Amino acid sequence: MPDFRHLRAMTDETGLLQFSHKSIPDPLSGYTLDDNARALIISLSMDSDMKYARKYATWLYNAQQNDGSWSNFQLNNEYFSSYDSEDSIGRALLACSLGLSSDCEEVQKMCHTMLLSNIHQVYKFRSPRAIAYSLVGICKNESTQLNVEKLYLVSRLSECLINLYQTAHTKKWLWFEDYLTYCNGILPQAMFAVYALNGNKKALKIGHDSLGFLNNILFRKAYLNIVGNQGWHQKDGNPNPPLFDQQPVDAASIALACWEAYKAIGGKEYLQLATLACRWYHGLNIHGLSLYDEKTGGCYDALTIDGVNKNQGAEAIISLLLCEIIAEKSLKERETAIEKLPKII
Repeated sequence: MPDFRHLRAMTDETGLLQFSHKSIPDPLSGYTLDDNARALIISLSMDSDMKYARKYATWLYNAQQNDGSWSNFQLNNEYFSSYDSEDSIGRALLACSLGLSSDCEEVQKMCHTMLLSNIHQVYKFRSPRAIAYSLVGICKNESTQLNVEKLYLVSRLSECLINLYQTAHTKKWLWFEDYLTYCNGILPQAMFAVYALNGNKKALKIGHDSLGFLNNILFRKAYLNIVGNQGWHQKDGNPNPPLFDQQPVDAASIALACWEAYKAIGGKEYLQLATLACRWYHGLNIHGLSLYDEKTGGCYDALTIDGVNKNQGAEAIISLLLCEIIAEKSLKERETAIEKLPKII
């Protein structure tokens, strides 16, 4: 079962704080758009009265500027646009799309308003990950007011990613860029989301090939080894990606990609790899160390060459909880499959 204790501790009357000193939330670290957006996604599975969903959705709503666009950072009741990033906006669009399915009408209305105010920003995106986050959100969007534009948006954004892949990939490098960096899983995840929506066979092939390429790199040791952020993994560089630091957000990214692939086309290998990625947090990693703090319910910020980074910030706990939710769903899928087996006796 997901453990929400630390997420609740990191959430004050305003929203989700960005950082902590070890397990102690740091009020001077402020609040970010991407943290509160991903927290909104978590909160949809969190409580029956939607208290936290309303809080995170309200933070996103209040972070809008006069033209409706978002500011990415808040500190001391002041919003700052100088920290804005396309990736954060893409994550917020994804969160609002999923927020439309909330049981809370207030959350639904805020998410709907924010989507209509910000969806046009996707036409300006240059970041592949921002495009991919937005694309997954649009594919899952249930707003009837977007129906006319939805298929066009999906077609346009998916073509952007397909073109990137066709430009960068070779026989040995089946990827969208000339390097593997952070949150790599969102790129093939978007391709599977497109296929699940409209049956685009080109998107399916690219999703299958690129996720297979990524998984072959990350699971070579039969457990997840995330691409380290010390130089990342270059196309024409060292054939072995750097091992450190490994970030929790990247474990969640690959777990989500494998889960999306499983839901789109089936295949127990995807379910197994999603489960392996989730177990990275609980010690199935290069150090054999758990990043989950049983005392607080928190997640350590990184797996480093010396062990773990003892801070327990927002991004880490959100990533852990996303994986815990996937793990719970995976268990139900396996139990359902067993129940469907023919009875021998």
